[in-house]
Amino acid sequence: MTPPQPGRASGMTGEEHPGDAVPAGAPDESDHVEESVRARHGPRIAAELEREPVWARDFTDLAYEGRRLFSELLGTFLLVLAGAGAAVLDAATHGQIGRGAEVTAPGLTVLAVILFMGAVSGAHLNPVVSIAFALRGDFAWRRVPAYIAAQCAGAVLACLVLKATFGDLAHVGATLPGPGFSTAQVFVVEAVLSFGLVSTVLGTASSAQNVGSLSAVGVGAYIVTAGLWAGPVSGASMNPARSLGPALVSADLHDLWIYLTAPVVGALTAVGAALILRGPGGGPGGSRAAQGTLQPPRTGRR
Repeated sequence: MTPPQPGRASGMTGEEHPGDAVPAGAPDESDHVEESVRARHGPRIAAELEREPVWARDFTDLAYEGRRLFSELLGTFLLVLAGAGAAVLDAATHGQIGRGAEVTAPGLTVLAVILFMGAVSGAHLNPVVSIAFALRGDFAWRRVPAYIAAQCAGAVLACLVLKATFGDLAHVGATLPGPGFSTAQVFVVEAVLSFGLVSTVLGTASSAQNVGSLSAVGVGAYIVTAGLWAGPVSGASMNPARSLGPALVSADLHDLWIYLTAPVVGALTAVGAALILRGPGGGPGGSRAAQGTLQPPRTGRR
């Protein structure tokens, strides 16, 4: 009989899957984790990890960090390919895609990515989501820079593919202020949209209000809704990596600062709102959702 597996979850959702009771004399899962960490990283790191809760130790083991970073790169690549690609193809087909499809494509892509590989890395796909999870204490700050780098690399790679395939159409899908809207209006809209997105992510991932795999639906639905009502104002980016990729590839950095700073403001506000609504931290469920569920390999086990 397999012992229960602490820290198991479904992608960004933090959904728990309780196991069977542990038979008498069965090896404790935490012992296996400690031995694995000590073998890979030495006694000093192992001693530090021993001070953490048992359910958190799998996630602080960096043995699988390369796989997690690849997951963030691939997920962000798919997100930007759909988001920027919809605008590029709309220009290439003279409007056959339409605004409805442009805003729906990235939302559905995020939903799919969270479901199919959120368990690997947490499927942040967005620098401000990684920062927000870290501020909530659900994600280690030392892992944030590499996550952000992977997300930005995925965004740039997607835009390079689009440019190589279709040329520099629609500024390679860049998010730009809409005609007739001021810089202040665009900044406020991006900050407010990002506040809503990060609030949705933190809320659906927390132990207090965990909704299981439906969190992927909630996050995807919010992205679609934000694009439907606010896309004409700012492009509804809510994601610095999503905006950075097209800006770099098209060499148009004129309004990029808005899309790098406004989402951060929105995310910081969302973390403050989460503190008021649910208190500090997202609990074990929030941490599992933020960090994925990869575990050290189990040797000598069936």
